[in-house]
Amino acid sequence: MYTVVGAVKSRAFRVMWMLEEMGIAYDHNPAAPRSDEAKKFNPSGKIPVLVDGDDVLTDSVAIMTYLGDKHGKLTAPAGTLARARQDALTFWLIDEFDAILWAAAKHSFIFPEESRVPEIKDSLKSEFVRSANLLAERIEGPYLCGDSMTHADILATHCINWSIGAGFPRVNDKLGNWAKTVRDRTAFKATLAKGD
Repeated sequence: MYTVVGAVKSRAFRVMWMLEEMGIAYDHNPAAPRSDEAKKFNPSGKIPVLVDGDDVLTDSVAIMTYLGDKHGKLTAPAGTLARARQDALTFWLIDEFDAILWAAAKHSFIFPEESRVPEIKDSLKSEFVRSANLLAERIEGPYLCGDSMTHADILATHCINWSIGAGFPRVNDKLGNWAKTVRDRTAFKATLAKGD
């Protein structure tokens, strides 16, 4: 059985949601980032961590990719054009969504106060809105990669939720309505119910 290490209000949510979508049981260790408990699994203290037997994996997207490939769910098959397109979208989301939110978090509460540059947050918010508008233009079906959900949908929706909690401007109606539909999934609600 897998163990997911990390608080629900973190990127661990993505991994837990994916396991819920796949119907795979797992244990949850709600360790906080940089805590002594998290450092037992990852010396840097970063979360999430996936424990698979004697193996330990880090980074939410790497974990989701591994789970999708291992179980043949929520991913296009490796070596296909569909997978290349999915990977391109996933990398774009990391660069244009996740990285922007993470930079804002670092300048809000992660960095020591003397290293923070609060003024940067306005430009990050503007960049996020630009990216959100571009993402909205890509939506043509129920999911980002067509008729089937992939971990790109989990990543995008998690980032949209994160933006709300971080006080970023509201995404446009098309993207907001799409994210609401994805959040209505049973697996999302089951993951949310595991709140720390």
